[in-house]
Amino acid sequence: MERAEKNEVLVEKSDDHINNLERLPEGCISDILSLTSPADVCRSSLVSTLFKSAADSDALWERFLPADYQDIISRALHPFPSAALSKKGLFYRLSDNPLLIDGGLKTFQLEKSSGKKCFMLGAKELGIAWGDNPNHWRWEGYPGSRFPEVAELQWVCWFDIRGKLDTRLLSPKTLYAAYLVLKFKERAYGFSNQTVKARVEVVGRAGGNSSVCSEEILIYLDPNGEGGEHFARERGDGWMEVEMGHFYNEELEEDNDEGGEVHMSVLETERLGTKRGLIVQGMELRPKVNC
Repeated sequence: MERAEKNEVLVEKSDDHINNLERLPEGCISDILSLTSPADVCRSSLVSTLFKSAADSDALWERFLPADYQDIISRALHPFPSAALSKKGLFYRLSDNPLLIDGGLKTFQLEKSSGKKCFMLGAKELGIAWGDNPNHWRWEGYPGSRFPEVAELQWVCWFDIRGKLDTRLLSPKTLYAAYLVLKFKERAYGFSNQTVKARVEVVGRAGGNSSVCSEEILIYLDPNGEGGEHFARERGDGWMEVEMGHFYNEELEEDNDEGGEVHMSVLETERLGTKRGLIVQGMELRPKVNC
C-alpha cells in the first residue's frame, strides 16, 4: 500500500511538471527543445498537443539544419524541392536520402540522431594510382551505388587510394571517422588475410592543433574477415566499410580562419603482389559513435 501511494505521488509530481511547462508560450518550448537533439524532440512530441506543435515548428527544425544547408542544396546534381518541404521534412529528407552534389562527385547527408554533417567522396573524387588506365581500373555504374560510376580493380601491384576534404564543410566540435566503402567481386584476389596501411590526418590548420589520430594503422579489406574495428564489415546498404582512422574537427576560432584539410589514404606498396576484384564506391566521413 505504501509503495502504491509513493507511485501515485510521483505520477502527480510528473503531471505537475508537464502542466507547468504547458503554461509556457510555444516559442519558449521550441527554444528549450532546440537545446536537445532531433531524437529528443521527436520523443517530446508525444507529451502533449502543445509539445507536438512546438516540436513540428519550422523555427525549431531550422536550428537543427546546418547554417550552410541552402548553399549545399544549391550544389545538388538534380533539382531538389526544398521550398516545398517543412523544415522538419527537409531535415528527414536529408537524413534518409543522401544528396548527390558537386557534379555527382560527393554526397551530403545529415546524421539523423544529431543533425551532424556526413559526406561521402565518390571514387571519381579520389586519387587512385593507375585509375586512368583501363587495364588496371574500370569505371562503370553499379547497382546500389550512390554515384554514377564506381572504380572496379582489374589488377594492380601498387595499391594506392587517397581522398581529401576541407574541414570547414564538416560540423565543428565533432569527432569524425573516415571509412572506405567497398565491395568484392566473386573472384577477388590479393586481399585475403592481407593488411593494407591506412591513415587519416588533418593538415594546414593554423597552429598545428588538429587533435587528430594520425598514426598509420593496418586494416583488413578481406571480405572473409572475422569482424572488429579494423576489418571490413557490412553497412546495411549492400556495401562494406572499414574505418581508416578518426579526428576531432575543431571549431573555427575566427570567421576568416582557413581551417584545414582532412587527408585519407589506404595503400599497399611493399609486398607488390597482384590484386584484383575490389570495387570502390568512395570514402565516407561521418560522426564517430560508440567511441
